[in-house]
Formats: sequence, structure tokens, C-alpha cells
Amino acid sequence: MSNLFSPLTIKGITLKNRIAVSPMCQYSSEDGFANDWHLVHLGSRAVGGAGLVIAEATAVSPEGRITPDDIGLWKDDHIPIWQRINAFIESQGSVPGVQLAHAGRKASHKSPWKGGTALSPEEVAWQTVAPSAVPFKDAEPTPIALDKEGILKVILDFRLAAERSLEAGFKVIEIHAAHGYLLHEFYSPLSNYRTDEYGGSFENRIRLLLEVTESIKEVWPADYPLFVRISASDWTEGGWTGEDSVKLAQILKDKGIDLIDCSTGGNVPAANIPVGPLYQVKFAETIKREAGIMTGAVGMITTAQEAETIVTTGQADIVLLARELLRDPYFPMHAAHELGYEHTWPSQYERAKPN
Repeated sequence: MSNLFSPLTIKGITLKNRIAVSPMCQYSSEDGFANDWHLVHLGSRAVGGAGLVIAEATAVSPEGRITPDDIGLWKDDHIPIWQRINAFIESQGSVPGVQLAHAGRKASHKSPWKGGTALSPEEVAWQTVAPSAVPFKDAEPTPIALDKEGILKVILDFRLAAERSLEAGFKVIEIHAAHGYLLHEFYSPLSNYRTDEYGGSFENRIRLLLEVTESIKEVWPADYPLFVRISASDWTEGGWTGEDSVKLAQILKDKGIDLIDCSTGGNVPAANIPVGPLYQVKFAETIKREAGIMTGAVGMITTAQEAETIVTTGQADIVLLARELLRDPYFPMHAAHELGYEHTWPSQYERAKPN
């Protein structure tokens, strides 16, 4: 019996296994609309057997996009195509999820294969926002420090996007509070220099994330899961730490968050990150143990045995795969065979199932 392929019930939703498609930006949208690329990209991972399919960082406002090519849920017109995509995901026995995001000071950039640099005025750059008027890189445009009105707009934007997520057929929301985007920028002392109620102390720096959480909970069904992705370490002296993450996770648990998706880094360009196989799993393990909350492990998990071990040893409750699922959309099928688990294949593919 494989633990990786055991079901997991979170509130009123049951995942058929512990493999999740990690949110991966596709930079393939126009005016925030999903399209056939997203249907095939996400749908093929559902066909491949992932229990949870989380759509990429989905902007809650136009100014919250990383690039002009980002997907969004900032208007009702975005909903119908998501309904089609999510209906297909569910038809394959997978659960559709969405990661709601605001890029903060890392917004208004070109897509990676277009150079990844900050947009120029001629390229229709837009004004970025942040907790403090400090750019991510010295040569980049300076963001505007959000005033109270701007903060209230961010909170409302997340709430409205959550309402649209529900109408679009998503069953899981993940709040993106990692990788140097707006909510991470607020809780990290490396990017938050405010002196008001949103800056200074730990309690003040996490305030916006908690307010966004509360706002979403007001419109998100009580029996649908709510995740938060954090960067569990800034990997930089004076920055956010693993100990901070445990403390935050305990608070988020009390606020009704079901699972912490444990990534790291992204808030400063010069962080010394020891990238390697399973390099972030220790954070998921520590947060799960010390905060008493479910966690997801992510980061260079590439084999069936690695994923099986993470779940079996209790390091995390789910594994979120990114690059490995880009290389192999059918990783869950192949992993099940490797682990000796009798996994159901789509009828259309049964003839190719190994004995």
C-alpha cells in the first residue's frame, strides 16, 4: 500500500492522492484570460492522475500581474473559460485549485523568455506598489508605498477574486504569500520599512496577510480548503526565518488555514539559496511538527520514492511537483506503477498501462 496514493480529506474535499500540481506561471494569457493552452496544460496533468491541480499565480488586479501575459481573476469576464477548464479537471477525478496573487514590487516585468526585465514606459509599464518605496533591484523602478486606501483595495481585490474563484468552479484556494510578492514583501523585514500598524513588529508585518485571509474566509465556503504558500526562509541574514514561519503557521492555523505550502526565497536578489534535491522539505517537516498544521513540500522532488518517503515519514501531507510534471504530465501514473500501487488509468489510455 502506497502512502503517496492514499486519499486525503481536507474539510469537505477529498484528494484521491497526495500529488499536487504546483502553481506554475505560463505567461500565456491576454488581458488575464485563460485559453486553450491552460485547458491542455492543466487538463493533461489531471489526466495524468494528480490529485490536486493548482492553477498558476492568478492576479487579483491588473497591477498585481508579474507580466502583461499573466492570468487573472480581476473581472467577471474571466470566469467562463475557468468553468470549462475546471469541469474537465473534475471529470478526471482531480480537484481544481487556484493560487491568488499580487506581485507587488515584482510586477510590471517582461515574461522570462522576453527578457524578464522591468517594462519601460514605451512597453506600457505600470506603477508598482509595495509596503515601502524600495525596488527589488537597485536599477528597477521604485514602487509606491501603499497607503491605507491602497491596502484596503488589495484586501478587497483578494476577496472579489475569491468570489470569482468559487463561481469558476475552483475547490481550493491558495493565497500566494511567497517568492517576494506583495504579501511576502509585507511580512519580511528585508522589504518592509513601515512605521505604521503594518510595519515594525512581527505582528504588524503579518497583519496584511491575516486581513487578506479573513476577507477571503468571509466569502469562501467553510467546507472548502484554504492554503497559504509562504517563503519559509529569506536565506538572508536579518530576514524572515524558519522560526518566524512556525510562529506564523500557528497563527494561520488558528485563523482557519488548512495547509501551509512551504517554499522559500524570492524576496531579495542576492540570497544564498542552497538549491538541491529536497532542499525545502525540512521546512515543511518542521512547520508540520511544531505548528501542528498540514503542510505541502515543494522543490526539486523528482522521483516516486522521494515523494513516497516524504508522505510516509510525515514530513508533509502532500507533495507539490512543478518541473517534474512539466517533464512528465503522467508522473502519477508512472509513480504508482513503480510503487506497486494499482492506479486507475483513463479508459482511453488503458491499452498502454504496464502489466
